[in-house]
Amino acid sequence: MKAGPQTWTVPVGEAGTTTATFEPASSSSGVVFVCAHGAGGHMEDRSILAITRALRAHGIDTVRFNFLYTEQKRRRPDPMPDLIACVDAVAAHVRTALAPRLLILGGRSMGGRAASMLVANGPACDGLLLLAYPLHPPGRPGQLRVDHLGRIRVPVLCLNGTRDLFCTPALMERALATFDPSWRMHWLEGADHSFHVLKRSGRTDDDVLLEAAREAATWCAGIAPLR
Repeated sequence: MKAGPQTWTVPVGEAGTTTATFEPASSSSGVVFVCAHGAGGHMEDRSILAITRALRAHGIDTVRFNFLYTEQKRRRPDPMPDLIACVDAVAAHVRTALAPRLLILGGRSMGGRAASMLVANGPACDGLLLLAYPLHPPGRPGQLRVDHLGRIRVPVLCLNGTRDLFCTPALMERALATFDPSWRMHWLEGADHSFHVLKRSGRTDDDVLLEAAREAATWCAGIAPLR
Protein backbone atom coordinates (compact mmCIF):
# COMPACT_ATOMS: atom_id res chain seq x y z
CA MET A 1 0.00 0.00 0.00
CA LYS A 2 1.31 3.45 -0.85
CA ALA A 3 2.11 5.45 2.25
CA GLY A 4 1.48 9.12 1.49
CA PRO A 5 -1.74 11.15 1.22
CA GLN A 6 -3.22 11.19 -2.28
CA THR A 7 -6.01 13.00 -4.08
CA TRP A 8 -7.63 11.31 -7.05
CA THR A 9 -10.06 12.17 -9.81
CA VAL A 10 -12.30 9.12 -10.13
CA PRO A 11 -14.50 8.45 -13.20
CA VAL A 12 -18.06 7.44 -12.33
CA GLY A 13 -19.32 5.72 -15.45
CA GLU A 14 -20.31 8.25 -18.10
CA ALA A 15 -21.88 10.59 -15.54
CA GLY A 16 -18.71 12.50 -14.72
CA THR A 17 -15.82 12.37 -12.27
CA THR A 18 -15.50 12.96 -8.57
CA THR A 19 -12.74 13.83 -6.13
CA ALA A 20 -11.47 11.39 -3.51
CA THR A 21 -8.77 11.93 -0.90
CA PHE A 22 -6.76 9.14 0.73
CA GLU A 23 -5.20 9.86 4.12
CA PRO A 24 -3.12 7.19 5.86
CA ALA A 25 -3.07 6.60 9.59
CA SER A 26 0.20 7.41 11.33
CA SER A 27 0.43 3.73 12.27
CA SER A 28 -1.54 1.91 9.60
CA SER A 29 -3.14 -1.48 10.18
CA GLY A 30 -3.67 -2.03 6.44
CA VAL A 31 -7.38 -1.23 6.76
CA VAL A 32 -8.89 1.40 4.45
CA PHE A 33 -12.30 2.89 5.18
CA VAL A 34 -14.09 4.53 2.23
CA CYS A 35 -16.34 7.11 3.88
CA ALA A 36 -19.36 8.52 2.02
CA HIS A 37 -20.91 11.77 3.23
CA GLY A 38 -24.51 12.46 4.24
CA ALA A 39 -27.23 14.17 2.21
CA GLY A 40 -26.51 17.66 3.48
CA GLY A 41 -22.75 17.28 3.65
CA HIS A 42 -19.62 16.85 1.55
CA MET A 43 -16.18 15.30 1.85
CA GLU A 44 -14.78 18.35 3.66
CA ASP A 45 -17.61 18.89 6.12
CA ARG A 46 -16.92 18.98 9.84
CA SER A 47 -18.52 15.63 10.65
CA ILE A 48 -16.63 13.73 7.94
CA LEU A 49 -13.32 15.34 8.86
CA ALA A 50 -13.87 14.61 12.55
CA ILE A 51 -14.76 10.94 12.22
CA THR A 52 -12.04 10.17 9.68
CA ARG A 53 -9.46 11.92 11.87
CA ALA A 54 -10.58 9.84 14.85
CA LEU A 55 -10.37 6.62 12.83
CA ARG A 56 -6.86 7.41 11.58
CA ALA A 57 -5.77 7.92 15.18
CA HIS A 58 -6.77 4.28 15.72
CA GLY A 59 -4.85 2.85 12.75
CA ILE A 60 -7.52 2.98 10.06
CA ASP A 61 -6.62 4.67 6.76
CA THR A 62 -9.45 6.74 5.29
CA VAL A 63 -10.76 7.82 1.90
CA ARG A 64 -13.21 10.73 1.66
CA PHE A 65 -15.07 11.55 -1.55
CA ASN A 66 -17.92 13.60 -2.97
CA PHE A 67 -21.03 12.21 -4.60
CA LEU A 68 -21.53 13.57 -8.12
CA TYR A 69 -24.25 16.04 -7.13
CA THR A 70 -21.92 17.53 -4.52
CA GLU A 71 -18.97 17.61 -6.87
CA GLN A 72 -21.11 19.35 -9.49
CA LYS A 73 -22.44 21.80 -6.86
CA ARG A 74 -26.03 20.66 -7.10
CA ARG A 75 -28.12 20.73 -3.93
CA ARG A 76 -30.44 17.80 -4.54
CA PRO A 77 -28.94 14.35 -3.96
CA ASP A 78 -28.57 12.04 -6.92
CA PRO A 79 -31.02 9.14 -7.31
CA MET A 80 -29.96 6.14 -5.23
CA PRO A 81 -28.65 4.12 -8.24
CA ASP A 82 -26.26 7.00 -9.02
CA LEU A 83 -25.14 7.23 -5.38
CA ILE A 84 -24.45 3.50 -5.38
CA ALA A 85 -22.50 3.76 -8.64
CA CYS A 86 -20.33 6.49 -7.13
CA VAL A 87 -19.48 4.38 -4.06
CA ASP A 88 -18.70 1.45 -6.34
CA ALA A 89 -16.40 3.53 -8.55
CA VAL A 90 -14.43 4.92 -5.62
CA ALA A 91 -14.16 1.47 -4.03
CA ALA A 92 -12.82 0.01 -7.29
CA HIS A 93 -10.24 2.80 -7.52
CA VAL A 94 -9.12 2.17 -3.94
CA ARG A 95 -8.69 -1.55 -4.58
CA THR A 96 -6.48 -0.81 -7.60
CA ALA A 97 -4.52 2.10 -6.18
CA LEU A 98 -3.94 0.82 -2.65
CA ALA A 99 -4.58 -2.96 -2.55
CA PRO A 100 -5.63 -2.73 1.11
CA ARG A 101 -5.50 -5.69 3.46
CA LEU A 102 -9.09 -4.91 4.40
CA LEU A 103 -11.45 -2.69 2.41
CA ILE A 104 -14.28 -1.26 4.52
CA LEU A 105 -17.11 0.66 2.87
CA GLY A 106 -19.69 2.86 4.55
CA GLY A 107 -20.24 6.41 5.68
CA ARG A 108 -22.59 8.81 7.36
CA SER A 109 -26.37 8.59 7.09
CA MET A 110 -27.34 8.63 3.38
CA GLY A 111 -23.77 7.77 2.38
CA GLY A 112 -23.81 4.70 4.59
CA ARG A 113 -27.19 3.70 3.22
CA ALA A 114 -25.88 3.90 -0.37
CA ALA A 115 -22.86 1.78 0.58
CA SER A 116 -25.13 -0.76 2.28
CA MET A 117 -27.27 -1.07 -0.85
CA LEU A 118 -24.15 -1.70 -2.94
CA VAL A 119 -22.89 -4.36 -0.53
CA ALA A 120 -26.34 -6.01 -0.36
CA ASN A 121 -25.90 -6.91 -4.04
CA GLY A 122 -22.65 -8.77 -3.41
CA PRO A 123 -19.47 -8.69 -1.31
CA ALA A 124 -17.86 -5.56 -2.74
CA CYS A 125 -15.75 -5.20 0.41
CA ASP A 126 -14.55 -6.97 3.55
CA GLY A 127 -16.86 -5.08 5.91
CA LEU A 128 -19.43 -2.32 6.19
CA LEU A 129 -19.17 0.55 8.70
CA LEU A 130 -22.39 2.54 9.07
CA LEU A 131 -22.34 5.86 10.92
CA ALA A 132 -25.77 7.15 11.98
CA TYR A 133 -27.66 4.80 9.68
CA PRO A 134 -30.98 6.48 8.68
CA LEU A 135 -33.37 3.69 9.63
CA HIS A 136 -36.38 5.92 8.90
CA PRO A 137 -37.14 9.58 8.18
CA PRO A 138 -37.55 11.70 11.35
CA GLY A 139 -41.05 11.37 12.74
CA ARG A 140 -41.95 8.60 10.28
CA PRO A 141 -40.99 5.33 11.97
CA GLY A 142 -43.33 3.40 9.67
CA GLN A 143 -41.04 4.03 6.69
CA LEU A 144 -38.24 1.64 7.57
CA ARG A 145 -35.21 1.37 5.28
CA VAL A 146 -34.38 -2.25 6.05
CA ASP A 147 -35.48 -4.37 3.09
CA HIS A 148 -31.96 -4.78 1.70
CA LEU A 149 -30.09 -5.09 4.99
CA GLY A 150 -30.89 -8.76 5.47
CA ARG A 151 -29.06 -9.58 2.21
CA ILE A 152 -25.71 -8.25 3.42
CA ARG A 153 -23.21 -11.06 3.92
CA VAL A 154 -20.13 -9.23 5.16
CA PRO A 155 -19.48 -8.12 8.75
CA VAL A 156 -21.30 -4.90 9.66
CA LEU A 157 -20.69 -2.40 12.45
CA CYS A 158 -23.49 0.11 12.85
CA LEU A 159 -22.97 3.09 15.17
CA ASN A 160 -26.02 5.16 16.08
CA GLY A 161 -26.79 7.57 18.89
CA THR A 162 -29.60 6.82 21.31
CA ARG A 163 -31.09 10.27 20.56
CA ASP A 164 -30.95 9.85 16.77
CA LEU A 165 -34.30 10.95 15.31
CA PHE A 166 -33.53 8.89 12.20
CA CYS A 167 -33.11 5.64 14.13
CA THR A 168 -35.49 4.63 16.92
CA PRO A 169 -33.54 2.12 19.05
CA ALA A 170 -36.49 -0.21 19.66
CA LEU A 171 -37.20 -0.43 15.93
CA MET A 172 -33.57 -1.11 15.08
CA GLU A 173 -33.29 -3.78 17.75
CA ARG A 174 -36.40 -5.47 16.34
CA ALA A 175 -34.96 -5.38 12.82
CA LEU A 176 -31.66 -6.87 13.98
CA ALA A 177 -33.34 -10.24 14.45
CA THR A 178 -33.65 -10.53 10.66
CA PHE A 179 -30.05 -9.54 9.83
CA ASP A 180 -26.96 -11.69 9.34
CA PRO A 181 -25.42 -12.79 12.67
CA SER A 182 -22.23 -10.88 11.84
CA TRP A 183 -24.13 -7.57 12.17
CA ARG A 184 -22.92 -5.66 15.24
CA MET A 185 -24.93 -2.75 16.64
CA HIS A 186 -23.31 -0.25 18.99
CA TRP A 187 -25.32 2.53 20.63
CA LEU A 188 -23.61 5.82 21.45
CA GLU A 189 -25.35 6.88 24.63
CA GLY A 190 -26.90 10.35 24.44
CA ALA A 191 -25.69 11.11 20.91
CA ASP A 192 -27.96 12.47 18.17
CA HIS A 193 -27.80 11.98 14.40
CA SER A 194 -24.71 14.21 14.23
CA PHE A 195 -23.04 12.35 17.14
CA HIS A 196 -23.61 15.44 19.27
CA VAL A 197 -24.31 15.08 22.99
CA LEU A 198 -25.95 17.54 25.37
CA LYS A 199 -23.77 19.25 27.95
CA ARG A 200 -25.82 17.79 30.78
CA SER A 201 -24.87 14.28 29.64
CA GLY A 202 -21.44 14.75 31.19
CA ARG A 203 -19.81 13.79 27.90
CA THR A 204 -18.43 15.75 24.96
CA ASP A 205 -18.68 15.23 21.22
CA ASP A 206 -14.99 14.26 21.27
CA ASP A 207 -15.80 11.52 23.79
CA VAL A 208 -18.38 10.13 21.35
CA LEU A 209 -15.92 10.17 18.45
CA LEU A 210 -13.31 8.43 20.57
CA GLU A 211 -15.82 5.73 21.52
CA ALA A 212 -16.85 5.28 17.89
CA ALA A 213 -13.24 5.02 16.69
CA ARG A 214 -12.33 2.51 19.39
CA GLU A 215 -15.31 0.34 18.51
CA ALA A 216 -14.41 0.48 14.83
CA ALA A 217 -10.77 -0.44 15.46
CA THR A 218 -11.74 -3.38 17.68
CA TRP A 219 -14.28 -4.58 15.11
CA CYS A 220 -11.80 -4.30 12.22
CA ALA A 221 -9.27 -6.38 14.18
CA GLY A 222 -11.70 -9.30 14.11
CA ILE A 223 -12.41 -9.27 10.36
CA ALA A 224 -10.77 -11.78 8.03
CA PRO A 225 -10.17 -10.64 4.44
CA LEU A 226 -12.52 -12.10 1.83
CA ARG A 227 -9.77 -12.28 -0.76
